Amino acid sequence: MVRYFAKRLGLMLIALFLIILVTFVIMHAVPGGPFTSDRNLSEEVEAALNAKYHLDDPLPKQFFDYLKGLLHGDFGPSYKFTGKTVNDFIANGFPVSGKLGGITIIFVVLASIPMGILAAVKNGKWQDMVVMAIATIGVTIPSFVIASMLIYIFSFRMGVLPSFGLDSWKGYILPVITLGGYSVSYLARQMRSSLLEVMGQDYIRTARAKGLAEPKVIFKHALRNALIPVITVLGPTVANLLTGSFVVEKIFAVPGLGVHFVNSVSMRDYTTIMGVTVFYATFLLAMVFIVDVFYCLIDPRIKYD
Repeated sequence: MVRYFAKRLGLMLIALFLIILVTFVIMHAVPGGPFTSDRNLSEEVEAALNAKYHLDDPLPKQFFDYLKGLLHGDFGPSYKFTGKTVNDFIANGFPVSGKLGGITIIFVVLASIPMGILAAVKNGKWQDMVVMAIATIGVTIPSFVIASMLIYIFSFRMGVLPSFGLDSWKGYILPVITLGGYSVSYLARQMRSSLLEVMGQDYIRTARAKGLAEPKVIFKHALRNALIPVITVLGPTVANLLTGSFVVEKIFAVPGLGVHFVNSVSMRDYTTIMGVTVFYATFLLAMVFIVDVFYCLIDPRIKYD
């Protein structure tokens, strides 16, 4: 098992290096530079800024200098905000996105798994059709449309929930529903299909033939194996929710990591774009690694050696 995890960790590092390389190449392949859009700057001032941030160095040297900074946990300075670094943006934005994402994860797990179990147990009945109709709507409708509908109904028409900000617990309701809507729908469908497949296995039929109660058959024997595909999807989902949704945070004016990323793209702040991308990629790869660890805890039949 140790050998397997060491191999997985090595592959993660290789994947992370390729992500950094591709992001760096794309950023520098775009015509112009971070100071090109500032039309008030003279050529002399722009050249001085490029020299200050070493943007006039050869690209290989810039890349290895950036890697050296990453190894020390330094994502670099912001080109657009004087005195600010990418680490400052992450330190200020991630706790907000993380708190919103953590609440959303609880909502997603508590809603999706029971919905999937209900749909599988009541397969073909009205409960199944209602759950699948809700799941289909959640998967097909974009998050910004859901956000607009929720704001119009609960903020403008009814006036019971705020349309922006996280100043009170009520401010979390609409962003959590919007942020978790797709994940709830997708995981509920995944849970239903996985549980239906497991419930058709021979050992489930044997358990029923022995006279075990149906709840015991489902929750003790079927559910544990049915959760494996769900956990596979849940790992990247958790990473996505914790790092923040760019669209949702922008709509609800949440000062999270997504807002900094959107602003950096519009302002061509290269280091912030790369820093947030690398931070998100690292988080995503870490969650995939944790999913692999949970495999052997949930299903003892999986042997990594």
